[in-house]
Amino acid sequence: MGGAIGEILTPAVGVALSPIPIIAVILMLFSAKAKTNGPAFVGGWIAGILIIEALVLIFADPANVSGEDGGPSTTASLIQLGLGILLLLLAVKQWRSRPKGDAEPVMPKWMATIDKTTPLVALGLGAFLSGVNPKNLIFNLSAGTSIVSSDASTGGQIVTVIIYALLASLSVGVPVIWYLAAPESAGKSLEKLRVWLVHNNAIVMAVLFLVLGISIVGKGISGLSS
Repeated sequence: MGGAIGEILTPAVGVALSPIPIIAVILMLFSAKAKTNGPAFVGGWIAGILIIEALVLIFADPANVSGEDGGPSTTASLIQLGLGILLLLLAVKQWRSRPKGDAEPVMPKWMATIDKTTPLVALGLGAFLSGVNPKNLIFNLSAGTSIVSSDASTGGQIVTVIIYALLASLSVGVPVIWYLAAPESAGKSLEKLRVWLVHNNAIVMAVLFLVLGISIVGKGISGLSS
């Protein structure tokens, strides 16, 4: 199980370091329904990750993704290689889309009304952004493939999935816990963080995709050459 946990650290960081969801949860904490929408968003975020990982564990055939020596099979390595290449392409796209000069970054339109959302919508939004958002889906599939291809027991795989979900949720969970525990001190710091993330979203994502894409490509190549 230790090996499986080591394999999921990279995609967990990839999911956690997502500027848009962090901005979204901070905006929710500045709304009148902060005490319900914040925790609902985090709950949905964790649920979205767990659902995707559960589907991978249920439907992925261990015989196809696990090699005879306990390492990843050729199929699993090719999946990792493909996912890594997708991340590198996303890195290029993000870099090209970064604001030029003094141009204001363009945020998703749904953020304009996020302070008026309901707890149920916050729950669903969290699940969507963590589970099936294209970028996070790539990381979730990478993590699921690594877990299935490991030699961990069923119980070990389940524990690894839970650890992965918790690690990938730190970036949205910590602000909520901090705000609920100390709203005044957290408010100022979170607002500064929100402003910084808004203006540096594209650059942060480009660097993140580049670094983690290279890591996952390397993992795939290593599996193919072993």
